[in-house]
Amino acid sequence: MFLYNLTLSRPSGIQCAIYGNFSAPKAQEIVVSRGRILELIRPGDNGRLQVILSTDIFGCIRSLAAFRLTGAQRDYIIVGSDSGRTVILDYNKDRNQFNKVHQETFGRSGCRRIVPGQYVAADPKGRACIIGALEKQKFVYVLNRDSAANLTISSPLEAHKSHNIVFHMCALDCGFDNPIFAAIELDYSDADQDPTGDAAAAAQKHLTYYELDLGLNHVLRKWSDPVDNGANLLIPVPGGGDGPSGVLVCAENFLIYRHQGHDEIRTVLPRREDLSGDRGVLIVSYASHKKKAYSFFLLQSEYGDIYKATLVYEGDTVTELKVKYFDTLPVCVSLAVLKTGFLFTASETGNHALYQFVGTGEDDDDVESSSATLVQTEEGYAPVFFTPRPLKNLVLVDEMPSLMPLIDMKVANLLDEEIPQIYALTGRGPRSALAVLRPGLAVSELAVSPLPGAPTAVFTLRAQPGDEQDGFIVVSFSNATLVFEIGEEVKETSQSGFQATTATLHTQLLEDGSILQVWVMNC
Repeated sequence: MFLYNLTLSRPSGIQCAIYGNFSAPKAQEIVVSRGRILELIRPGDNGRLQVILSTDIFGCIRSLAAFRLTGAQRDYIIVGSDSGRTVILDYNKDRNQFNKVHQETFGRSGCRRIVPGQYVAADPKGRACIIGALEKQKFVYVLNRDSAANLTISSPLEAHKSHNIVFHMCALDCGFDNPIFAAIELDYSDADQDPTGDAAAAAQKHLTYYELDLGLNHVLRKWSDPVDNGANLLIPVPGGGDGPSGVLVCAENFLIYRHQGHDEIRTVLPRREDLSGDRGVLIVSYASHKKKAYSFFLLQSEYGDIYKATLVYEGDTVTELKVKYFDTLPVCVSLAVLKTGFLFTASETGNHALYQFVGTGEDDDDVESSSATLVQTEEGYAPVFFTPRPLKNLVLVDEMPSLMPLIDMKVANLLDEEIPQIYALTGRGPRSALAVLRPGLAVSELAVSPLPGAPTAVFTLRAQPGDEQDGFIVVSFSNATLVFEIGEEVKETSQSGFQATTATLHTQLLEDGSILQVWVMNC
């Protein structure tokens, strides 16, 4: 028997995060998955992270992707889960909920290696999406509009290849040409039939392009080329007039630019001076910032070091690839650069954080490696070393608490209270902590406003009779009255119509929408 269940507190760890405009055209928002919880987070003007919506999907979220139809102003969310279905969600601002726009079934439920859901990628122009499994199966869906401007989704187009393991997948930015999806694949068919193990040792990873022909409504394997066997991550490069297109392949100790019909451009990843020679450097998360005149990529290694990668190109030809040490942060599972100048980091262990950019990493003192200065020796490519330093280009603005991972836990009443406390060891390395937990409801501090004196009374009012939530806070003093407006922030307003130079004895919202104030007459 399998029953649904609800926990008193939601999970605090984040598996993946995506950035987009989900509620309004210019809203800077982040959607994160916490196991089976889907959350919408919005940074306020003061930099505080606010959880706008938290929904339990009663399943396991494996991947997320955001896309926007051509000409639209808001983003949709594609969810890859253990349900064996492709689900597209839209955020309803009025009802503060995620609406299920489409739900397409393609396989059995559960986290299986041949059932898609592990990888999801969407065409930058919002014309198609791909959902893939760890092995063999990949489905491509064509996204469009009907006559009423509602989102439509086609029947799945198969892009399967047996005996193929997929390490990562992304969608290329190729403008309005046919959508192309890239994948790092390894064919193990020969290794499966070779008992000696020689074929397994000689197995080679390939970078493969899958093209969706919109005219023929067919997916074909367009291009496949050997790639570094240490490759583990793909980063799409802007294209369609905003860049040369193609992908950045993150491999052990290297960052490589690859594209069909283009020579390979390779550079080494800077490494710490105290890192032993037998340990490599792998990129585990990334974020990209795209503008018409300028774009860059932030890459994070497994040691927490952030690198800034830039391409030098003319037209569609890349001439140089540069990687510069940027800063060092706790290791993250996802990074998101907001257009308002913030960086959201979903930490692998410990608290998640929001940082603000105070520099762009253009300092000449920082260590940089370049494909133009790459030196090849008898032992391979010459490494580039750097020494980690305190934050220089980022400043911490806000944090979201997280208990990931829980190492150990004991329940004991060491404080002689009515209810025993929960003592938990959390975090890893320098971010380890001893957390003392008590049952109850937590209070979230949304705003802090200093008061000029000791208040004599506090009232809350709705802005209109039909409102579900209060819109004003009225604070009365012995000789004055302050009115605060409640919105995304709590701020003082002088347009309320209240008598502000005397004390308020009582206030009430009337049926016709007017507000009654009973105040002291100063004679």
